[in-house]
Parts: sequence; C-alpha cells; structure tokens
Amino acid sequence: MIKPAEFIHPEDAAALRQLESIPGFPTLVRKILSLGFEQLMYGMNMASAIRLSPTQLPNLYNHLPPICEKLGIDEPEFYLEMNPFPNAYTFGDTRIFVTMTSGLVEMMNDEELDTVIAHECGHILCRHVLYHTIANYILSGVDALGVLGALTVPVKYAILYWQRKSELSCDRAASIVTSPDVVASVMARLSGGPKSITSEVNMEEWAKQADQYDSIRNDGLWNKALQVYAIAAQSHPFSAVRVREILHWGKSNQYQNLMSNLSQQASGKKCPHCGRGVETRWCFCKHCGYKL
Repeated sequence: MIKPAEFIHPEDAAALRQLESIPGFPTLVRKILSLGFEQLMYGMNMASAIRLSPTQLPNLYNHLPPICEKLGIDEPEFYLEMNPFPNAYTFGDTRIFVTMTSGLVEMMNDEELDTVIAHECGHILCRHVLYHTIANYILSGVDALGVLGALTVPVKYAILYWQRKSELSCDRAASIVTSPDVVASVMARLSGGPKSITSEVNMEEWAKQADQYDSIRNDGLWNKALQVYAIAAQSHPFSAVRVREILHWGKSNQYQNLMSNLSQQASGKKCPHCGRGVETRWCFCKHCGYKL
C-alpha cells in the first residue's frame, strides 16, 4: 500500500498549507460545489466522450486496473475524448473520472500511456482532485457569475501556485508505476513532438535548461518579476523543470527505498531469520545478512 507521505513533493505540501490558510477559502470551496458545476461537467463528459470498460475499447481500458491496484486506489471512471491535442485530466469530487484525448493515445507508446494514467491516478491518491476541480472552475470563468467577488485574485493565484506544485507529486506517482526515465520521455513527447522526432532527446542536457532558467529568473528583481508573471496563470510547471525534478528524485534514497519496499511486498517473500520482506533476486537478506 503506497501512502502519499512516502513520495509527495515537499513544495506541494507547503503550497497546500498556504492555500488552506487563506481566510474564507473553505467557505468558497463549499459555495462553488453547491452550484452544481461538478454535475454539469460529469454530465457533459458522459454524453460526449466514450467511457472505456472491459467491453468498450478494452486495449485502452486495460491500462487502468493494474495502475489502480499498484497505487491502492479505487478505479475512477475512464473516458476517451476526441481531441488532437495530447492531454489527460482528472475531474470531480463525489464522482471522479479520468479523461484522455485521442491525440495523447496516438502520440504515446503503451509504457508512456501508463505513465500519463498513473500521473492522473496520483492526483486521486494524493487527494488533489477536489481543489483541482475548484481550479478548473475558476479558470473556466466561474468569476463571471460573481461567485468569487473580492477573493478572485488571491484565490486564483494561490490555487494555481499549489496546482503547479501538485503536478510534481504526481510525476513521482507516475515514476513509481513506470520509472523517472519514462516520465521524462513523456515530457519530451509533450514538449517536442512524437517519438520519431524526440526519441533521441538527451534528458540530462534538457534538465540543465531548468538550471539556466533559474539563473535567468534570479538575475535581479525585474527578471524575477517577469518570470513570476510568465508562470503565474499556468496550471503546470515548465517542462524542463519537471524533467529536472523527476530525474533528481529518481536518484534519491527516498525513491530507491520506496521501490525496494514495493518490490519486497510484491515478492511476498520474507527472511526466515528476521522475518522482514526480501526481494527474489537477493542472495542475502539486506536487513540481517542471513543467506537466503
């Protein structure tokens, strides 16, 4: 069983605490949900997209169950939307659904598709979906109805800031299901085009662009203000930053230990001497040194 605390990005956790500390934010959340936008979006998705199942496009649907099982979540409803733009999103609070576009399916191989679906399921595991739904309401023009009032600006930018940080946690969830390298390859597809063009991208070199970006952003107050302005209204971090973050995490002790623990759980084997979980490939127990 994977717990969000085992992988959540620290900037995600910090940004969420800041968001929830905004005076009146819980009241605002309840107000928006009471307007029925969730039912509106759910109905529109049900009527316009194709719901995937064991009997409806099973080759696509079959990506979902093993991912949900590995992450330890209930299966959300799963939809395919005709849209040439490669994208996937998770929506809802009481009835959560994941939708992916035809453009995404055409661009990604099976492992990359698993990565995208696992990223969306990471939002469910981390309980991001409610606030992501609120963010989508705000970005789609709820304020035009006079719902937010004077809270519009601080709430909008606070929730978008948190949403960008939450994506870093879900890149980690995706790397648990596949790997950090596959997460980076998905970023290459989404940033540079199909595999026929981007298969040879040097990921480490691309990640260094994030360091160069930091140098630009930190080069004086004016440049920092410009870069804050450039990212403030976006829901996702810049791709080079995401690649740097996930490749760095893939080399961390946290990731290595988490994957080792999951491998031990999957093997079901225990050391006869100390009783702790072991991996099938081990010759000796790494916990007590007993010969297996």
